[in-house]
Order: sequence, then structure tokens, then C-alpha cells
Amino acid sequence: MGFIEVLKERARNNVKTIVLPETEDNRTLEAADKILKQGIAKLVLIGNEETVKKSAAEGGYDIAGAKIVDPATFEKTPAYIDKLVELRQKKGMTREQAEEILLNQYLYYGVMMVKMGDADGMVSGACHSTADTLRPCLQILKTAPGTKLVSAFFLIVVPDCEYGANGAFIFADSGLVQDPNPEELAAIAKSSAESFRLLVQEEPVVAMLSHSTKGSAKHPLVDKVLEATAIAKEQYPELKLDGEFQLDAAIVPSVGASKAPGSDVAGKANVLIFPNLDAGNIGYKLAQRLAKAEAYGPVTQGIAAPVNDLSRGCSADDIVGVVAITAVQAQAADL
Repeated sequence: MGFIEVLKERARNNVKTIVLPETEDNRTLEAADKILKQGIAKLVLIGNEETVKKSAAEGGYDIAGAKIVDPATFEKTPAYIDKLVELRQKKGMTREQAEEILLNQYLYYGVMMVKMGDADGMVSGACHSTADTLRPCLQILKTAPGTKLVSAFFLIVVPDCEYGANGAFIFADSGLVQDPNPEELAAIAKSSAESFRLLVQEEPVVAMLSHSTKGSAKHPLVDKVLEATAIAKEQYPELKLDGEFQLDAAIVPSVGASKAPGSDVAGKANVLIFPNLDAGNIGYKLAQRLAKAEAYGPVTQGIAAPVNDLSRGCSADDIVGVVAITAVQAQAADL
């Protein structure tokens, strides 16, 4: 059974309700058909019921098992408006502004459904930017208790790969934090290790990546990774974590043994922490396009409830995979 199929099976064992707000995109409707057929999640689709059903029928997609919520007519919309005013009143939000947002910005509406307990998570981003997806999360859901910052990762599954956890890796941050400082980089490492343990169900082995391995180059960019590594080791001593490593030293056993002898991480890493978003974003797309890796995300970590982003180049199958991930995150939130 493939890795994502294992996640789907876990999702089916305790079915959660996930919101898909981007019903104007046919990939969402195609994904909804597959999710319902596979029993991965209960679905809430946001939009005008007649329009959504018409679009699905034209595409040949069966969404009969989904709940379609029209903000203009749903009985809970007034309560959502009241709650948004309460949450944002210190920012000067009026009831009229809240009503305008919730009736017209379906991503905000979906996040409010999660906030109010009418859904367990949300997936969007097929036709919205990461900023559009995360803004309502940070305003409404806020960060999880004990979390220093919200970050994002891609779950990468490389076919026929002997590295990582049978080809499974987490690449972070590859979707959100543009230039993390050492403290933020250490926090990203901690969150990413926890996400790896939840999703892959194996021990995370965390490599702090650089263009240098153990002092092979001197530069302020290397110093940042060195400082982040020291902070992470001090604050999270339970983690198997080391750095700084070049990518090959992090994942290839023979190179790790040569470049970083004595490290219990070198050559064995499955959680790769990139020094900035440039490196993380380029890295995951190289793996996806050249190594034909499955790339699921950007998956967020550190938000008080699971809301996940999609690449705007995603396929319907990518959406299905991220819904399965979101469902498993929602299961963990119950614990």
C-alpha cells in the first residue's frame, strides 16, 4: 500500500468533516467526487447550491454525498457574523463589514465553520494564494497553544527511493515563512518533527540544511543555521537533530559518514529544514518535477485547527491527498 493510501485508510477509520470552499474550480469538484467515493471525509462545499450542482453535473462529478452550504441562506450565518465581530472588534470591525466578508469571501466562511465546530478542518488554495488562505486562519483560529509560529511544509514521497523513510520526507519551511531567524528556524524544526511523527508514524531525523557541512564554508548564512541548530538542540533535546548539512550529507549514508563522521543524523535524515523559503520552495519543486515525487501541501502547522493550503498548480488527486492529511491532523487534535 502506497504512503498516501495509508493516510487515506487512517482518515477512513475516524471520518472527519472537511470544508472545501473553492467550488468555482472544477478540480475541487473532481476531488470531492473522489473523496466521497473513497470515504476519506465528510465534505462541506461552500457556494450557491444550484450553481455548484450544475457545475458538478457538467463535469460529470457525483457530489451527492456532500453538504452544500450557501452563506446567503445558511441558518448559522448570523451567528458566524456575530462571532467574527467579537473576534475582530478590537480591529474596528463592524457587523456590516463582517457580513460583507462572510457572504462574499468563502475562505473566511470556511474558517468560521471550523471555528464554530461545524467542521474539523479546511483545504483551499487551488485558486487562491497562500496569503489568502492563511489570513483568515490567523485572524480567526490563531496559533495553537504552545506554538511559537505558524509554518508550512510539504510532505514529499519519492518513488523507488532508498533515502528518508522509504522515500517519505518533510520539507520545511517550503510554503510560508520567507526568511526565518535562528529562533524561528529552530521552532520550524520542532513543529516539522512532530508533523512527521504524526503523518509518517516513524521517528523524525531532522537535518538543518545549508550550503555547508560542519564548517566546510564560512558565511553569515551558515552562521544562521549553526545558531538555529544550537537553539533547537538546547530547547528540544529529545529530537534527533543535527546540522549544518549539505543535502547529500543529510540523506546519503556514505556521504554523511564521509562529511560528518560521528553524527547520528548525517545520511539518515527524513525531515529537511531549509534555511529560507527560496531554498525550500525550489527544493520541493525540483523533487516534484524531476524526481516525479508526490508533493502534498503546503501543509500548515501551528494553527489552532487544521487548515491547509494547496499549490495553485495542484491536481484533483493532490487535493484528495491534502484532505486525507487534514483529516489525520483533525483526528490528532481530538487527542
